[in-house]
Amino acid sequence: MNICVFGDSVAKGVVFDEAKNRYTFLKDNFISLVQSKTSVPFKNYAKFGCTTVKGSEIMEKQENTLPEYEYVLLEFGGNDCDLNWTEVAQTPGEEHDAQVPIERFRQLYISMIDKARAAGSKPILLSLPPLDSERFFNWVSKDLNKENIMKFLGGDTEFIYKWHENYNDMVFELAAEYNVPVVDIRKDFLKRGNYQDLLCIDGMHPNQEGHKLIASSLEREVEKLAMTA
Repeated sequence: MNICVFGDSVAKGVVFDEAKNRYTFLKDNFISLVQSKTSVPFKNYAKFGCTTVKGSEIMEKQENTLPEYEYVLLEFGGNDCDLNWTEVAQTPGEEHDAQVPIERFRQLYISMIDKARAAGSKPILLSLPPLDSERFFNWVSKDLNKENIMKFLGGDTEFIYKWHENYNDMVFELAAEYNVPVVDIRKDFLKRGNYQDLLCIDGMHPNQEGHKLIASSLEREVEKLAMTA
């Protein structure tokens, strides 16, 4: 068994280091943890800031290598659903769409599932970790007009959580429609109660403990796949 990964900074293992006040790469990220525990080799093509638009481009460049992998793990949505918060702060009364509107997100995700299958690989989807909407709001509104952003949100940061959740729901919708397994890390985060403790100060990136939890979730899936192989 071998697996290649396409995704964003979560799959890349990016965390926010408060001591250094910048994003850094976590050596013991969930991919490396699962690889060392199961001895299943992973090739990680995930990229910081990646959306399904960029992910599709990266996957296309790797099209010739896809047949080498039995499984293709896809992890997208966190950047796709993000808004241009500067524009929101400037014009809170106008409509603002995501980086990748949800229907476009759907089509691009379908194309990646199809591409993996056309290469003879089996796609696996990763759900989105939940946001800490309050922390996320404080993060994206730094140096911006917070009142205007809150006005756009209808006075409630929970809007952000639900907006983000729509993309997670779409992942499950596609999984059901195309009969693709999903590693439901979101459920495992929420089961922990204070899942916010598993996220960085930005409210979106899993921290070191969060990566350990994702590793446990993915490890179970890998072991299940190994038994059915």
